[in-house]
Amino acid sequence: MTKQKSHIRFVLNGEPAEVAFAPHKTLLEVLREDLNLTGTKHGCELGECGTCTILVDGRSILSCLMLGLDAEGREVTTIEGMAEAGRLHPLQDTFADLGAAQCGYCSPGFLLAAKELLEKNSKPTRDDIKEALSGNLCRCTGYIKVYEAVELAAARMRGEEMEPASESIYGW
Repeated sequence: MTKQKSHIRFVLNGEPAEVAFAPHKTLLEVLREDLNLTGTKHGCELGECGTCTILVDGRSILSCLMLGLDAEGREVTTIEGMAEAGRLHPLQDTFADLGAAQCGYCSPGFLLAAKELLEKNSKPTRDDIKEALSGNLCRCTGYIKVYEAVELAAARMRGEEMEPASESIYGW
């Protein structure tokens, strides 16, 4: 007995893509298991932690809550597609520069949610950043370095020179 497979076409990280998979799979499972894009992380699989955040048509979504079938004809961006022309995205640079990624497990979700924010708002306030990233949980960073990295990336993307905050609330 053969298992029924569904087939979709969509744009994945800027390139046309096709994939066949079991119709019950979430987009998270399709990305990781069928397309071998493991940058998108499994977390709670309940839509509560944000580690599986990707962009679909430019909006951050939780891939654990979206069926793979629903990606048909859509534009999907994962962390693997965030860098362009062989260069890291400014957010990726600032996360590295400021040590915003500790263990790194939550970083792909944070980066893509922040990318959506900066595409909509080139000069976000700290409160804007907190709101945009509120669906992403981290057990390591304490969030301050993440917020500072987004602020610095926004400034760099605007062509402004901005010094990162001199120290966190912990004095580091």
